[in-house]
Amino acid sequence: MNKKLTAFLLFILISVAVFAQWPGAGRVDFKTMPSKILNEEREFAIYLPRDYDKNTGKSYPVLYLLHGGGGSHKDWPTRGHLADVANQLITSEEACEMIIVCPEAGKTFMNYFNSEGWNFEDYFFTELIPFIEKNYRVIADKNHRAVAGLSMGGGGTVGYATRHPEMFCAAYPMSAYLYHQKEIPWLNNGNPVTEKIHKVLEEYHCVKQIQNADAATVEKLKTVKWFIDCGDDDFTFTPNMELVAALREKQIPYQLRVRDGGHDWEYWHSALYIALPFISKQFKN
Repeated sequence: MNKKLTAFLLFILISVAVFAQWPGAGRVDFKTMPSKILNEEREFAIYLPRDYDKNTGKSYPVLYLLHGGGGSHKDWPTRGHLADVANQLITSEEACEMIIVCPEAGKTFMNYFNSEGWNFEDYFFTELIPFIEKNYRVIADKNHRAVAGLSMGGGGTVGYATRHPEMFCAAYPMSAYLYHQKEIPWLNNGNPVTEKIHKVLEEYHCVKQIQNADAATVEKLKTVKWFIDCGDDDFTFTPNMELVAALREKQIPYQLRVRDGGHDWEYWHSALYIALPFISKQFKN
């Protein structure tokens, strides 16, 4: 074996050893769980921080991170590089250690809300969250539970935090698809499944839910820390600004970021660097 090859192999071995000891090396596991409500096995991805297996006496706050339409529970770990971002931010102490759960919202009829034959919202709150809290060491209270998501998952984020404000301390919708946008041609292709999904989205119209909230509901919504994040070139920009206007009208505090970008993974990947520190701050508070 020549000297160059020996040196190269030594470099690889040292790199592997260093990586194994890297202080931020949390991981993503891909798991399944049973669902009586949906009558099938449900997939999810879960990010566990570095010391989860070693520090067995510690419990962690939890973020439920929702994917977009046409995606799956694998999107945030693969396309969004979830573990890389979380490891980096936790190691630098810009974010706290947390568990992050990415549910799978249906590959055929994709929707986070309840509809005929697909009561996903019931599954999320009465099966998924209890399953996570039973099988993983999460701190099971409002102050240590948050929700975030992109596009359709951003709409799910707003809908969940609006109808279940007692469950979450923070909500971070990204490029949220909040209702049926009839003016977007490629979203209105006449597909029966797509039309059914849009009908459900109109029934759960996320902006109207806040616009129509009574005084008691508004007070509950003020207990959630809201952060709206949408690109200036995103086709969901106008609905997201309507959401901001609704929050302002009801005097519900929020943060808003309009950054350069569109409806794509470059934007959502970068959004994680803002979302995780923001959510961590709410956990710490």
